[in-house]
Amino acid sequence: MANKAIPEKQVVRIGFNPLTDCASVVMAAVLGFDEKHGIKIVPSKETSWAVVRDKLLTGELDAAHALYGMVYGTQLGVGLHKRDMAILMGLNRNGQAITLTRRLAEQGATDGASLAALLKSEPRNYTFAHTFPTGTHAMWLCYWLAAHGIDPMRDARLITVPPSQMVQYMAEGHMDGFCAGEPWGHRAVMDGIGVTAATTQEIWPEHPEKVLAASAEFTRHHPNTCRAMIAAVLEAGRWIDASPANRMAMAEIISGAAYLDTSKEAIRQRAGGAHPLRFHHEGAANFPYLSDGMWFMTQQRRWGLLKSDPDYLGVARDVHQIALYKEAAEMTETPVPHSESRSSTLMDGKVWDGSDPERYAASFSIKQ
Repeated sequence: MANKAIPEKQVVRIGFNPLTDCASVVMAAVLGFDEKHGIKIVPSKETSWAVVRDKLLTGELDAAHALYGMVYGTQLGVGLHKRDMAILMGLNRNGQAITLTRRLAEQGATDGASLAALLKSEPRNYTFAHTFPTGTHAMWLCYWLAAHGIDPMRDARLITVPPSQMVQYMAEGHMDGFCAGEPWGHRAVMDGIGVTAATTQEIWPEHPEKVLAASAEFTRHHPNTCRAMIAAVLEAGRWIDASPANRMAMAEIISGAAYLDTSKEAIRQRAGGAHPLRFHHEGAANFPYLSDGMWFMTQQRRWGLLKSDPDYLGVARDVHQIALYKEAAEMTETPVPHSESRSSTLMDGKVWDGSDPERYAASFSIKQ
């Protein structure tokens, strides 16, 4: 059995943005899985991903529900001074969406192909929003646009908007579309101001999404605390995925004002489907695959956020805390995959397995 030494810090403040995929962090605290592993999780509702990043770096947060790409952007010094970061585990797969305005839908743009046709027939300055420049939503949006022949850097204007403000910004006419985590895409549909052009699981089935992140410094000084956090969140994710009734209960809780502050119907509607929002998936949604992290670096290189190729594998090995994860997995009887990388086929038919990231990053016809 893995070492279950006493956590160095018993009360841990974990930041989150109001999104459905914060659920396993919240439920770990609500259901007492944290106390089972010797800690008390205090969820802290934040206003943007930039705030989450900054509070992780200043120590105001011990850990956070965070964007995969944001962690890597910070690790590599994109947009600010380089700071060493740690990914403790994956929190979920799937569950994001690209939403277009009702006005575009009335002009015939309801998916990628029809949007591309509209941009050619009626050229103007089209504006699309994501949630953070190096984050997952920016990468999904750019990948989807480019797969349909739209150059996101030349044919469109990209802006950053906090996820919980997307619907308001769209309603006020500031954008033509956005990519964000749920429930905000479905909230725009329910409010009659947007249509779903694609879900992100259509871009990459079973794609990695949010992670539990911390600074490398916190992880070095609090390994037992980090192990306990991983174990608690693993158990919460398994509980959510265990039954439809548990998912309904989760939606009821996180819809409250302290968390998402929206209707539970908006949350429930997007939790299912062919590749549903998964919080555990027998541990597959949680293992911090090196190839998952490397993919985000290839896209940051593709779009010019990284000016040269990093040591993809070396950086991923530094960031991903696989040893701590495996110990927590053993504590919670969570299966661990045989390989630290996996193979996936994305919407354009390209296969990603992490074996040649430099070649992969350079292989796209639309890039910076």
